[in-house]
This record gives sequence, C-alpha cells and structure tokens, in this order.
Amino acid sequence: MIPVFDGHNDFLLRLLRKPAEREKIWLKGEGKGHLDLPRMRAGGLAGGFFAVYIPSPDADASIDLDALMDAPPYDLPLPGPVGANTAQPVAAAMIGHLMWMERTGTLSICRSVAEIRAAMAAGRIAAILHFEGAEPIGEDLDTLHLWHAAGLRSLGPVWSRPTAFGHGVPFRFPGEPDTGPGLTEAGKRLVAECDRLHILIDLSHLNEKGFDDVAALSGAPLVATHSNAHAVTPSTRNLTDRQLAAIRASGGMVGLNFATVFLRHDGRRASFDGWEPVLRHLDHLIEHLGEDHVGFGSDFDGAMVPEAIGDACGLPRLLDALAAHGYGEALIRKLAHENWLAVLDRTWGR
Repeated sequence: MIPVFDGHNDFLLRLLRKPAEREKIWLKGEGKGHLDLPRMRAGGLAGGFFAVYIPSPDADASIDLDALMDAPPYDLPLPGPVGANTAQPVAAAMIGHLMWMERTGTLSICRSVAEIRAAMAAGRIAAILHFEGAEPIGEDLDTLHLWHAAGLRSLGPVWSRPTAFGHGVPFRFPGEPDTGPGLTEAGKRLVAECDRLHILIDLSHLNEKGFDDVAALSGAPLVATHSNAHAVTPSTRNLTDRQLAAIRASGGMVGLNFATVFLRHDGRRASFDGWEPVLRHLDHLIEHLGEDHVGFGSDFDGAMVPEAIGDACGLPRLLDALAAHGYGEALIRKLAHENWLAVLDRTWGR
C-alpha cells in the first residue's frame, strides 16, 4: 500500500466537541466522520496537517448553509471576526487534544521532515500542527512564538472571514477570488515572522490580493494546502491559472481538496459517485503546476467528500483510479506523499 500524507483535516474539531469521548473517537473509532486511527491505518493515511480551526461564535443557526450550497448560485455571508482572546482558549484545547493523541503512542507531532519520516517508519501517524486562520495570534505576534514552541509549523492567515491579518474569500459560486483588500500591516508582519521561523504559510481561503501580498513578501514556496482549480470549478475558494503559475514559479504546491463543492463543475455540495471531477482537477493542476507540485488536501472531517472515497479507507480506491486513468506509479507516489515531504523540506529547511 502506498502511504498517503494529506494537506488538511479537521479531526481535532470532533475532539473539541466531544472531549470526554476522545479515546473512543481516536483509538477505536465511533463510525462517524472520515478519520480515526483504525481507518487511517486501513487506508494507508500515514499523516498530514491537523487543523486548529476556531468556530464562529456568532454563526446564524437559522441559515441552512448546506441547502444553500446545494442550489447554486450562492453567496454566503462572511462570519464576523473572532478576537484573539476568544480564540486562544479554543486553540489551546485543540492543541491539548493533539498532544494527548501523541501521548497515546500512536501519533507524533512533527517539526521536521526527518521526524515525519521517522514517525511513518515506526507506524505512528505523522502530524503537523496547523492553524486554519490566525485568530489565536495577537497583532503583537507574541503568541505566534508560544504556538511555535508548542509545535506550530503551518499557518493560514485566514479562514473564510476577516482577521487582524487579512481577508478570507466568501463561499460564493460562481465567483472570483478577487474579493477584497490585501494583507493588513499586521498581516505583512505575520508573513515576515513566519518566514523567519520557517512556518509554512497556507494560501487556502486567502483572497487574491492577500495571495499576491504573500507572494511578494515571502521567500518561501507558495502553498495552498487544500484548494482546487478555478478553471474547472469557478468557486472563490479555487485557484486561478495565474495563481497556479505563481505557485509553480516559487517551487510551491497545491493539495487537492476532496470537498464536492470545490470539485463539481456545477458548484453543488451534493456528493457524487465515480472519479471524473477528481481527475479533471488533478489533470488541470498537474498541467499547470507540474508533477512535482501537486498532492492531496482532503478536508476530511470538514466537508462532504465523493462517495467513491467515502473516508480514509477509500484512499487506496483513489490511487487505483489514478492508475486506471494512466498515472504511473512514480507520479502516484509523488501525489500521495513525496511532493508534500519535498515542499516541507524546501520550506522548513531553508
């Protein structure tokens, strides 16, 4: 079985919501969601980016977001900002759960590619601590150093809402990623400090002007951990060919998002059987980025995924579909894990 290293999952959110059941959820599996230790092992999912995401406390429960995204066109309102004082206790709780997972002996929080390889060789899940939105960081950036000391090695300045650092794209279909201003002055300082600390800067969810600001300011490879091709599915969350060219020129990478809403040509959230939308996006990404700059960014436990994948157990079916599509074993290994480890080496090892 070819091991898979994945660019994004929201598993920690499940533990945040059911902390008393974390042993059952992680070690045994509760039959829900996309991830747990038994299914990761069964599907060859050897590791990936474990996201710390702060739910919006002011989310309007009366809005049925799933129903709206099943009936394009849609333009969902952006949630309001979440302050650092609100976000920090949530982030600390989620990191605590990841550290508990490490204490079970089944997972390692990795700070280098050597540590990722060692964990994979030992049969432990290789986890990268990632922030999906920089809300837990104050504008003075002091807490960035605190989280870095705890293992933070990847950070997206925004989720799809504004922060003190930049502006996230709304969930809109059809739509362009050019939806607002670029990074704030605090955001520019955040990029510079992440570069100095060798923290990967994730461009997924960032609007076009913010993307361009990171490209101009950062000396690191440009990486979008879980995004797709705008030319195939014109969602604000997907990357234009111009953005893909910038990522390729930087030696960066894109992780293919398994979320149906970013894969389907019609922008619907509804699931589907078969592989055609997945293959169309992969073909486009490989054409524009090259074989060395594409991987997977599943969004497991954060989105609806195609029926053919289902959950982590479906990853071997995905790799079989790529082989049937004509991808050779060398390319499949690159997509599965080698490209992620290479871009992390280029980012962390500078």
